[in-house]
Amino acid sequence: MTGGARAARPDTHRPRESDAAARAAHERDALLATAVRKAIGSTDAYGGMAYLRSRDRRSLVLCTIAGVPLSIVSAFRRVAAAGPLPVAVSYRTGRMITLSDTEDTMRRFPQLAVGMPYDFASACVPVTAGEERYGVISVLWAASDEGVPENARRHLGAAADRLAAGLAALEANGHPVEPNGDTAVVELVPATPPSTRVGLFDWNVATGALSVDDQFCEIFGLDPAGFDGRVASLTTRIAPGDLPEFRSAARAALDHGRVLAARVRVLDREGHPYPVELWGRVPEGGPEVRTHLVGAVLDTRTGTAAAAAVERLRDGVFSLDPDGRITYANRSVELLLRTRREDLVGLHPWEALPWLSDPVYENRYRAAMLSQQPTAFLAARPPDDWFAFSLYPDAHGVTGRVVAAEPPPGAAGPPPSEPPPGVRTGVGGMYHLLQLASALTEAVTVKEVCRAVADEILPAFGGQELAIYAVRDKRLHLISQSGYPDGFLDRFEGTPIGARVPGAEALSTGTPIFFESVHDLAAAYPAIALDEMRAWAFLPLIASGHPVGSCIIGFDETRAFTLEERGLLTALGGFIAQALERARLYDAEFALARGLQQALLPHRLPRLDDVRIAARYLPGTQGMEIGGDWYDAVVTGRDLTLVIGDVEGHSVGAAATMGQLRSAVRAFTTGGHPPDEVLVRTNQLLLDLDPGLLASSCLIRFTPSDGSALIARAGHLPPVLRHPDGHTEALYVAGGPLLGVDQTAEYPVTELRLSRGSLLALYTDGLVEDPAVPIDEGVDRLRAALARTAGVAGQGGDGLDRLAEVLLHEVGSTHRVDDVALLLTAYG
Repeated sequence: MTGGARAARPDTHRPRESDAAARAAHERDALLATAVRKAIGSTDAYGGMAYLRSRDRRSLVLCTIAGVPLSIVSAFRRVAAAGPLPVAVSYRTGRMITLSDTEDTMRRFPQLAVGMPYDFASACVPVTAGEERYGVISVLWAASDEGVPENARRHLGAAADRLAAGLAALEANGHPVEPNGDTAVVELVPATPPSTRVGLFDWNVATGALSVDDQFCEIFGLDPAGFDGRVASLTTRIAPGDLPEFRSAARAALDHGRVLAARVRVLDREGHPYPVELWGRVPEGGPEVRTHLVGAVLDTRTGTAAAAAVERLRDGVFSLDPDGRITYANRSVELLLRTRREDLVGLHPWEALPWLSDPVYENRYRAAMLSQQPTAFLAARPPDDWFAFSLYPDAHGVTGRVVAAEPPPGAAGPPPSEPPPGVRTGVGGMYHLLQLASALTEAVTVKEVCRAVADEILPAFGGQELAIYAVRDKRLHLISQSGYPDGFLDRFEGTPIGARVPGAEALSTGTPIFFESVHDLAAAYPAIALDEMRAWAFLPLIASGHPVGSCIIGFDETRAFTLEERGLLTALGGFIAQALERARLYDAEFALARGLQQALLPHRLPRLDDVRIAARYLPGTQGMEIGGDWYDAVVTGRDLTLVIGDVEGHSVGAAATMGQLRSAVRAFTTGGHPPDEVLVRTNQLLLDLDPGLLASSCLIRFTPSDGSALIARAGHLPPVLRHPDGHTEALYVAGGPLLGVDQTAEYPVTELRLSRGSLLALYTDGLVEDPAVPIDEGVDRLRAALARTAGVAGQGGDGLDRLAEVLLHEVGSTHRVDDVALLLTAYG
């Protein structure tokens, strides 16, 4: 359906320019590594990551990671800049985002919780210099009641600022800062001292002169300042019984050119012997260097003693590196698991032991590494053996313990048999699929499905072009595209599903087609039109057994699709097909829903002396774009009642309930009931209607002649009042519960007197909600914006309308999904 060829670009760079670019890339990588280390060290985090924007600015690419296994976060190596993950939101908004625990993450960023369902605290800080935003630093803390440390914000901000300044300097010198390579894994310094000490020496065997470093002297118990540089002085520090071995090793080195791991015992300062290893060689050169030995002495007694102690334990003890591979197993592990150490080291436990291949066991390791909390579990080895595993993590890996155990209570029958080889699904791939597919679960219309694929799934795989075709009358019709040259896809419009082009053949056969290079595509389809792409994935979209369409992803570099990528893309094709089918049903209801919405909102607002009113309504950006937000202004005699309300949900039912409540509030108000009684009666009505929905509302009965006002709230956000002097406050007055909760609920009334020149803002939560911040901060953002714009409302007859537009722009979230109602009232 689409292709792409790019002519090979000759290397026109002169060596000097290439060297300069390489140095700039190295400097950028050094800046990233330093920033991540600083962010981790200054905030007591256990791990951190640095993302940089991609060349097309559509993705954030993981460039540097430390303290966190790269394999665990592989699903997030490339994040859509327009997506809802904290890294992306921080990048777009320029604000720091902190998540204190799993509950906080699930509530504010459910897609992150789906992809990394573990207990940890985290923070994301944008890397910004002036108007330029380069990326994001993210750090993680172990799960605790404290959550994000108190001083973390300041230290993270400082680290991000230093990184931004360094990247800006590189860019100012004409060097790109965008990523161009693999993720760099930065090693963190262990908190414990190294278990091995190394000293260096240069020994002139002919003269006996010995040049050594301070560490060498420390190992041999010599004072570096007092050592005379003679080998004779050194031999006094060697156990007498090992002097022959020492001299033999020296002769062997001179004869054979090297000595490897010769063991001798050295006396410590108290005269106690301990073993060291000598490694040396004769340096290359003429005959005169044949009398020289250069090399090192290794003091491994701490590590050797620790290993010996662990070997004596009857419990099985093993060690995993940060990526979960076995680096050590003691003798007891061999005996318990009946597996040789040689068959364990270098492999994941779930690879080396087939009875641990259930993804639940890998998930235990991932949970331990990301929560940095110990975990334990039971595992069964057929036919009837049970083992208790305990995992103790830190940022450098996991220490594990395994012992024989009794079957758990309720374990009926023998353990399940080992699965056949080759059927295991990796936990990382499974969570990656769930995380990407979750982007589709929130998309309701066809337009939203296509946007989710373009904004989140395409960048996650590093694609540059996307085309989605739908089947209609046995032909393929383009419904969405991104990245293609203008007019390129016109030739494929209306292609029969039986045509011999890859998009149609993938659909007709039900099998995805992958091309890793231009050569592969051109060989299979010689006559196909090509653009600038170099690799492609053609995915059939099939739902419930019938063809829905085709999805085509193009990549601007040749690409070797791994088995995991092929599996993920194939599975995502199924999710996209199901989402499109579901979206067609919603789109069919769209016209009805929008017409109902428009009919239920006020067509005009009253005009009064000394009072100006302006209102705005913005539909939601997801679903059928219809919600339950409403506003109203009702004149009764000399009073004006201002009303704002919000019925939960986004559906025709929510809009219908909103219409009933708006009519009820208007009827009760015009009947002369005070605000508290209006809410009591409306609450009773909603309970009687029993639509299964709750609602919030705020009423203000205002008397312009004297400025008096009565305020009643039913679970709604506080009004915001700007006084004539510019002072602005949120009116957190007493209120009652949501409408539809409690039949006996009461709604207290608060009296207030407004001065001429005051301005009131009533609004729904869609204006101030943002997944990046608590809602109280959103209310304060509205308060601050209203204070800053004190002069706008008074600028001409349409000043209040202009103020409404300014507030929607300044306060509203860049990733808003909820609908918004805003009612502004200026007095005097």
